[in-house]
Order: sequence, then C-alpha cells, then structure tokens
Amino acid sequence: MGKVILSASGKGGVGKSVFIANMGAVLAERGLKIVMVDMNIGLRNLDLYAGVEGKVVYDVADVLSGACPLKKALVRDRRFPYLYVVPASSAREKFTAGPADVAALYADLRERYDFMLVDGPAGLGAELALAASGVDFAVIVTTLEYVSLRDADMTDRVLAKAGVVRRAYLINKVKKELMGSGLLPTLEDLSSVMRPPLLGIVQYDDNIHLAANGGVPIVAQKGSYIERNLGRIADRLLAMQG
Repeated sequence: MGKVILSASGKGGVGKSVFIANMGAVLAERGLKIVMVDMNIGLRNLDLYAGVEGKVVYDVADVLSGACPLKKALVRDRRFPYLYVVPASSAREKFTAGPADVAALYADLRERYDFMLVDGPAGLGAELALAASGVDFAVIVTTLEYVSLRDADMTDRVLAKAGVVRRAYLINKVKKELMGSGLLPTLEDLSSVMRPPLLGIVQYDDNIHLAANGGVPIVAQKGSYIERNLGRIADRLLAMQG
C-alpha cells in the first residue's frame, strides 16, 4: 500500500513545486513507483517543472469529474523509471470535487504506486484542506524569514486540524552568507516556532531555478552538492515513513 505525501506552504514562491519535482525524480531513480499529483488548482506548475507540459491532455479535475479514467491523465516522464504526473486543472471553476472525491483518488493511487507526492496549493484556505484529504504525511516548505516561518506555523496548525498527524518542515532557499548575520532567524528560533521535525535545509542556488525553468529536475545533473543534499533529504523523508 503506497503512501501519500503532501507538500504545503503558507505562502507562494517558497519552492514547494520544485521540491516535489526533485523528490519525485530522486525516488523514481531508486526504483520506486512514483506519481506526482498537482493539486494547485488554477495555478498549474508541476508539469512545467517536470518538463512534460507538452504531453498534457487531461488533468486531475477531468479524473475526479469522471470525464476520463485515471490512466488517461497520467503523463509519464520517460527520463526517469516509474515517474508519472497528474497535472492540475488550469481553470479553477472546472474543479468541483469534494474531500471524499480527493481521498478516493488517493486511495486508488495507493494501489498502483509506492508514493504519491501531492503538490498542494499555497495558502491556508479550503483548497489546502481539500488537498490534505486522506494524506499520510505533509512537508511544510518555508524560507528562512520571520514572515515565512509564521505562515509555515499557521500551515502546520491547519494541517493538524485537517487530520494530518505526521508532518515535517523543509527550509528552502537559504543563503549561507546571511546565516549567522543576525538578519535571519537562527536554528534556535526555528525550533521555537516550528513544532514538527526538520526534514532538511536547501541552499539557495540559481542552478536549481534555471534547471526547473528548463523542465529538468536539478537532481538529473549528477555529482553536484545539490544532488547529494536532496538525496539525503530523500533518505530522511523515507525514514520518516516507517
């Protein structure tokens, strides 16, 4: 039985979708069957970061409405073994599914894949609770800024209220030259704000964003410190699923 892992954030622009695209690639390279589901309704991005936008015909709203079977909405990323994407609907008004529908979709995917990586919407509205329906684990992505951390803490509380018991957080886009400057929160500050365990820290690097904009997960570029760091984060993510 597969596991459903949701990526969430209190605000946009923290790198949530890029994180999912890279985790999907890392885990698929390890021989796991992975499907990435974009639940960022109306703001579809995951297909671009995965480089499969030209193959999209159907989306998650079509599946949930019964307009097409699940297999028709699955887009395979042939650069990686066992990696698929279910894109979000680009039209918000097209999406009419409720929590039971989303949970049923996740249950169906559990039978087919080892892990479902769900790219949730930014923000704390009803769409986040909808995307969290029936998930096993959530990764809250934030940046090392007081405003972002406050939003991340609120996201954590919303997810807990939605019934997501197991959660962790990821600090993204960290500029190492500012660490210890007194301008950013310290690790002690983090532990006082965030209740879940820390999954990992990803340093800011233009190459991550250049690769994502080109539709290539940065982990496809072998031998870099970025690939090694994301590999270690994947190790911790898997360990937390036991």
